[in-house]
Amino acid sequence: MKNYRHIFFDLDNTLWDFETNSTETLTELYHRHHLQKLGVPTAAYFIEKYKERNHMMWEQYRLGKIGKNTLRDDRFKLTFWDMGLDAGLAPPQLAVDYIFESPKKNKLFPDTLETLEYLNTKYALHIITNGFNEVQHIKLKASKIDHLFDEVIISELTGFKKPDVKIFEYAQHKTGAVAEECLMVGDGLEIDILGALNANWDSVFFNPEKISHEKFTTYEINHMAELRKFL
Repeated sequence: MKNYRHIFFDLDNTLWDFETNSTETLTELYHRHHLQKLGVPTAAYFIEKYKERNHMMWEQYRLGKIGKNTLRDDRFKLTFWDMGLDAGLAPPQLAVDYIFESPKKNKLFPDTLETLEYLNTKYALHIITNGFNEVQHIKLKASKIDHLFDEVIISELTGFKKPDVKIFEYAQHKTGAVAEECLMVGDGLEIDILGALNANWDSVFFNPEKISHEKFTTYEINHMAELRKFL
């Protein structure tokens, strides 16, 4: 194993349990905004259709096909359209409330805090995220892990999104690291792992769902505590 000095983590779906936190928020908003009265039959159906649309639009955003405001403002309208409803029925406050409420949720993947506290005694820890600047720091603080990271590198502040090698080069410059000292931990094969590979970094694919794949990664784990076995 290389002599790592810097460990970089993705945030959403790697440390911060995006699916659980998002589902909890969307369920609350379904009831708060009385979406059943607008023709949305169940919270589960609303959440299913929203997540499909949100995933699609995040991919468009990552590829530069749409801007941040389009993603934030239109995903709920288009979710209504996807459900066969008039997009104009979507309460405008839905988009506002989601951005305000969701980052305050604090569910982490099991053993994340304990693992980070262990690693923090041995390595410099950092975040590299494609998430929005105004919410990522809130997530870190709400889940009480913000103090464990030296640098929080957010794509929209750098002008580059993962897997663009330039954001990894920016991270090296920001932290004073060299590629041989860097290890990237993330759940995205096409974003975190490919980006790290192109930057000549080693990588850890966080794969809690144990999905089958043929991508190259230096290490693969299904549980965050597994990092302690080799770091």
